[in-house]
Amino acid sequence: MPDLITSSTINVNLGAQIAISPNIIARDGYLVACKILDNKEVYNQLEDTQAEFHTYKAGQVIIGTLGERQALRGYSGKVPRKITKGDTLQILNMGGIIGQSQSDYPSYGPACNVEILGAVLVKNEHEDIYKHATISDYGIEWVEYLEESVPIVAVSGTCMNVGKTYAASVITKALVEAGYTVGAAKLTGASLLRDTKSMKKNGAKYIATFTEAGMISTTGANILPMAKGIIKHLNQLKPDVIVVEFGDGVIGGYGVDTLLADKNLNQFITVNVSAAQDLTGCWALDHLFKNRFHLPVHIITGPVTDNIVGTRYIQNTIGIKAANAMTEPETLGKLVLDELGAKTA
Repeated sequence: MPDLITSSTINVNLGAQIAISPNIIARDGYLVACKILDNKEVYNQLEDTQAEFHTYKAGQVIIGTLGERQALRGYSGKVPRKITKGDTLQILNMGGIIGQSQSDYPSYGPACNVEILGAVLVKNEHEDIYKHATISDYGIEWVEYLEESVPIVAVSGTCMNVGKTYAASVITKALVEAGYTVGAAKLTGASLLRDTKSMKKNGAKYIATFTEAGMISTTGANILPMAKGIIKHLNQLKPDVIVVEFGDGVIGGYGVDTLLADKNLNQFITVNVSAAQDLTGCWALDHLFKNRFHLPVHIITGPVTDNIVGTRYIQNTIGIKAANAMTEPETLGKLVLDELGAKTA
């Protein structure tokens, strides 16, 4: 029995008793049992399948998921070509992604080492045999083309940790209070349930993430059919509007630009909200969306709007509406509602 089953494994719905094998498939999305080897003072928590966080310590056994991660502000790593029982790998994120760290992050110190105990097995539904557990076997079905969708409110940003999730949650709450049934999704990032849980707490009736579509971390490869599959899945649940958060920045290793540049997908983006750290980032967002994605930025939020200096410049010089999600949640919500109402009238 493991001490913790991490949130990255959520598709597989494991029980308390886990069967493992010494034969390991070294590929993204496959579940592994690991023993934690280090104690850490920072970045020392893991999220479970209920989106609750637990501080881990050396000696504990966890179930994680093999995966690549390309984070600007965090650990980056890959799945090695071969993994054998007893190998040492690292924890790459709080969702329990396990891989070979290629780049530490100064604020967090070295990534936590784990010993690989074996591959996780699950019983085949139709036969009394076991198979290697992988999140892709239980994922939302991918599609190549979206025929239709309810309006999408997109929330992106210049980088990680710039207030996208908070803004998406504020927007979700405003839409729900205005009478909309809201679906919410996170389309890019590294496996973690925290962000969609926040939107759920703020009233989203339906939620979905790329992990539920069988992708442990987005890197730009194959993310278009995955993202369209999530949007189709949410549409089938009949929301009035879908709030989509793009993890990471509009330029970066998680492939946000691949999604935003897709004509089929971005035609359904009705309200485009983006978060920025500074005024240079605002200018870059405006330029990038206009010239590469051919989408207007309707509203800017994030730390750049922390006081009137940034807000005034954004509105008067760049010509984009602006509101701070933390200090002006009602204003941000009203701006989104006004934009959505104008576009769908």
